[in-house]
Amino acid sequence: MKKTLLLITASLVLNATDSMETVYLKNACNSCHGMYGEGMGSNPRLQGIKEDVLLRRLKDLQQGKTRSAFGTVMISFAKSLDENQTIEMAKYLSNLTTTIAEDRYDEEYDPAGDGGS
Repeated sequence: MKKTLLLITASLVLNATDSMETVYLKNACNSCHGMYGEGMGSNPRLQGIKEDVLLRRLKDLQQGKTRSAFGTVMISFAKSLDENQTIEMAKYLSNLTTTIAEDRYDEEYDPAGDGGS
């Protein structure tokens, strides 16, 4: 019984994470904050920020509060999240890590036309 409950709980956690990744990509958060929330240019890093800090910032945005003039664009994105999604998004972002396969260069490198001999 305990094993079944553990499997169901693990499945729910994994599905919540998958769904938050889907929401993150569907809302194009990655276009400003990076694929792994690492931040891009003047857009802040979200990856690894404490969950309670991210949750507070998302809730502030949902109330129309922002820290910068550029943050106003985030208000509509934050308001599109329901209460549960807001909590799950803060959790998702706080646990994000950059994952790049070490063999990516082998997959991406094409020696044809590189000017070498």
